Amino acid sequence: MLERINGPQDIKALNKEELEVLASEIREFLIEKTSEHGGHLASNLGVVELTMAMFLTFDLPRDKIIWDVGHQSYTHKILSGRKDDFDELRQLGGISGFPKTKESPCDAFNTGHSSTSISAGLGMAQGRDLRGENYFVVSVIGDGALTGGMAYEALNNAARLDSNFIIVLNDNEMSISENVGGISRYLSGIRTGEGYNDLKENVTGFLEKIPGMGPKLIDKIRRTKQGIKQLLIPGMFFEDMGITYLGPVDGHDLRQLCKVLGEARRLNHAVLVHVVTKKGKGYGPAEKNPARFHGVEPFDIATGKPKKEKHYPGYTDIFGRELCRLAEKDDRIVALTAAMPDGTGLNRFRKQFPDRFFDVGIAEQHAVTSAAGMAAAGLRPVVAVYSSFLQRGYDQIVHDVCLQNLPVVFAIDRAGLVGSDGETHQGIFDLSYLTSIPNMTVLAPKNLWELRRELEFALKHEGPVAVRYPRGMAYRGLKEFDSPVLYGKGEILYDEGRTEDPSEEAGSAEASRAEETAAAGMQPRAEEIHIALLAVGSMVSTAEHIRNKLKSEGYKVTLANGRFVKPVDYELAEALALRHDYLVTLEENVLQGGYGLEITAWAKKHAPLLAVLNIALPDAYVEHGNVSLLRKMLGIDSDSIIRRMKEEFGLPDERPGSAQKEASDEGEA
Repeated sequence: MLERINGPQDIKALNKEELEVLASEIREFLIEKTSEHGGHLASNLGVVELTMAMFLTFDLPRDKIIWDVGHQSYTHKILSGRKDDFDELRQLGGISGFPKTKESPCDAFNTGHSSTSISAGLGMAQGRDLRGENYFVVSVIGDGALTGGMAYEALNNAARLDSNFIIVLNDNEMSISENVGGISRYLSGIRTGEGYNDLKENVTGFLEKIPGMGPKLIDKIRRTKQGIKQLLIPGMFFEDMGITYLGPVDGHDLRQLCKVLGEARRLNHAVLVHVVTKKGKGYGPAEKNPARFHGVEPFDIATGKPKKEKHYPGYTDIFGRELCRLAEKDDRIVALTAAMPDGTGLNRFRKQFPDRFFDVGIAEQHAVTSAAGMAAAGLRPVVAVYSSFLQRGYDQIVHDVCLQNLPVVFAIDRAGLVGSDGETHQGIFDLSYLTSIPNMTVLAPKNLWELRRELEFALKHEGPVAVRYPRGMAYRGLKEFDSPVLYGKGEILYDEGRTEDPSEEAGSAEASRAEETAAAGMQPRAEEIHIALLAVGSMVSTAEHIRNKLKSEGYKVTLANGRFVKPVDYELAEALALRHDYLVTLEENVLQGGYGLEITAWAKKHAPLLAVLNIALPDAYVEHGNVSLLRKMLGIDSDSIIRRMKEEFGLPDERPGSAQKEASDEGEA
């Protein structure tokens, strides 16, 4: 059946038996492709029938489906004609794992962060009405995303709409990890409160058999059903807001789904269709452990085990272990996460200190302000969050934490390039927006040992601190440089600058040689050129590789670790400026508002003769792809940086040390 699906209308040509086969084939296809390339599996397995029902009920791309977050849109991509592109899923130049308007007219809106679909859908419906157009808008949102406050802001406004707008609540009792909080309990009550739906179906079935009077009685009961709902399902939260509630309906029963979506089409106001699905359905390992199969690396289908086992701990693991060690000594330390205890490394803390662990659901704004309240009450809260998701709590960081200078620690995971999840998940803006906030201190560790040191420093500091670290294996190089963290101080790791206080005669002689070389139109010899590399965070390892490669060419290269992105260690910058010809800053963040421009601004004022080159990411959103390939494409790998240095500074290209062994790229971030 899958071979017959090449566009959004093709599914409508299949009969009931063929649709059942198609659902099975889609699941096999999803398991096969994600086992090869990785991706989001459990969430996609859970919405196969729901997606099919929407394609059967609606007319895509004329009608619009907006997927909240969007990691569950794989079946949508298959049915809209993109199955042949799945061999390059989430790879550079291939299709995204999220909806992308540039990929297909069936992708109505770009998504990637949670709790946004109702707002976007409502806006699209309002735009439709104002332009006098006629199409359906469907916003799909998960019960996990319904823990985000933005969803309720949208629901509040959707109730005022006097035209059709359909909200599909995909209820699988999960976000990434198991759902928490009051809304989860409320939906659980609806799922188990079958009395209303049983009564409705039995009464309707009986009345339909009464000749003449049946339909009139059914219509009258429909008009008074609010009272029945209030009696049998207390609260009826959505109906009380003015949004018609339909369901719950079995999310794996295609006939029921098409029927209820057809009912939703007929209403001239906002309607919520409650669909109950099973995350990971159809694949045993994913059904048993949906959290582990939310986002997967390539795996063995028979066992469900990753094809590539981890041999070394990642930064996330190091953070989780160190936080537990520090919490054993200080009972004021508490940890908060926004529905991601697994992804942020807090599972160990949750088990060891259950009373000091707080999962707030997908609600970063609440997490930040709640942490501010905890800090005001005398605790030492640590908010563990992905870089791209922390953006959602920016106002709370400014207003509730930093304005009051409260000791909240932000453990920022996935900082820098994250790879296959693409534009919505790259953590490339945090240095820019965090360093703009008064009272905020920002650090970035060069390796796993420094992460431990910086976390210890952060929990003792009297004020807000952000510690940002990248995704993946923790860097194990430069272990010999493991020193206590002093506020606002960086460090020189390898020093090959000129003599710190050269005599006037030596300085004059050196200047004369430089003048003679320039007059003769010659380039200075590599060994006479002194370069300083000033890097922060993940780029320190890259800078180490640059240094090794340039040393093999005869250059004198100093390597410094900025360590603090805010406050900037200007004394370190001055020490480097005095004894080097060139200064290169390196950071895995966009250039605008970043570390490099701070150093450049200082140099223009205090060291105007110093040539400064900033290595950073461009002012652009970075697409999905393998991180190593992205680094080369963006010019922040060691070879690309060396080429740019030689072009910008006019450095000699000869290699007096070419007989030496080339420095290895192994371990480069």
